[in-house]
Amino acid sequence: MLDIRLLRENADSVKARLATRGGSGLDAEVDAVLACDTERRAAETRLQTLQADRNRLSKEIGRLRAQGQDSSAIEAQVKAQAAEMQELSQASAILEETQRERLLALPNLPQQSVPAGRGEEDNPLIRTWGEKPVLAKTEDHVAIGQRLQLFDFERAAKLSGSGFVCYTGKGARLERALINFLLDLHTREHGYTEISPPLVVRPEALTGTSQLPKFEEQLYRIERDDLYLVPTAEVPVTNLHREEILPAASLPLRYVSYTPCFRREAGSAGLGTRGLIRLHQFDKVELVKFVAPETSYAELETLVADAEKVLQGLGLHYRVVTLCTGDMSATSAKTYDLEVWLPGQNAFREISSCSNFEDYQARRAKIRYRPAAGDKPRAVHTLNGSALAVGRTLVAILEQYQDADGSVVIPPALRPYVGGTERVSPPQKPNG
Repeated sequence: MLDIRLLRENADSVKARLATRGGSGLDAEVDAVLACDTERRAAETRLQTLQADRNRLSKEIGRLRAQGQDSSAIEAQVKAQAAEMQELSQASAILEETQRERLLALPNLPQQSVPAGRGEEDNPLIRTWGEKPVLAKTEDHVAIGQRLQLFDFERAAKLSGSGFVCYTGKGARLERALINFLLDLHTREHGYTEISPPLVVRPEALTGTSQLPKFEEQLYRIERDDLYLVPTAEVPVTNLHREEILPAASLPLRYVSYTPCFRREAGSAGLGTRGLIRLHQFDKVELVKFVAPETSYAELETLVADAEKVLQGLGLHYRVVTLCTGDMSATSAKTYDLEVWLPGQNAFREISSCSNFEDYQARRAKIRYRPAAGDKPRAVHTLNGSALAVGRTLVAILEQYQDADGSVVIPPALRPYVGGTERVSPPQKPNG
């Protein structure tokens, strides 16, 4: 959520930066917020004036009564003021809620270094790591996984419908191995504190991280309890410190969390594509940071580096791009995407997004810190990134490490987590 003072003092600059995101109507939305703010402040000023006048008149009534004089005219005036004050108080509360709703709907401001653009074709390449593997034959992960009996989509559909998967046998073990590898790397080598949060959250949590109200249709809701399944660990972990004032000495806070993630993907293109790329339920390891504003962009670079070290440790070819203004999420001030090479698709696919939200989420969730004793609390900056999406990491391993004999080589870094196994081979056919 943007700071209303920023809109009051720099409306033209805000409009110009929001315009780089594309779309239409944002100028009008800024004007509507400011109009509401002006009306609300006028109502509150009038209310304060009436309150001061009422206090003065109440003292005058007391003086007249003490002297045995008639105070009925002043009492009638106070009564009329009380009615107006009640109306103003109600109007002010409505205007305050309207202003908040309008502010919640405004996107974040792109950071000045973010390149302007309309879509992914305008995302500049920052760097590439590794080389495309030379393969004797190339299959996609679905064909590989079915041959090696790593997962079962048909039985998953029988249980839950399309868009779900059931990992089986060695596939289930590989998934578990990846989760443990990711958590160990980030806690032991990168200094993150592990969090295992609840998988259902209140609406306030989703509002704090910006999924509500805009993405209501993408969420799984438990109506009886007014709770939602988490779409990502970002939601519960960021809201750990909702409505808190953190001591400056505690920053930066760096958390890592593994959770299943649940998304309806209503209206999303690509849900019907083959395999593990886009599902209603998937596993992800998420990194979340709470930092002081002056360090947040340095922390974004280390966040990206921590995610890259996963891909490098697994020996997976990938590239890093900066998302342009038209391709970023509405909540981000700056985002880097890590895109892993998938030979089966002959394309790079996003496997991690690392974003700095500046104070946009913190204002919504009321997460602040006190720079020094006696200082006024300030909003922290929040950052998060996938490190990594487990299913897509498994896809990249299956496709980049596929062998001509039909097996898949297990990356050396992952072998301790699968009992030293070096490759996954097709099941042997029974004799006779």
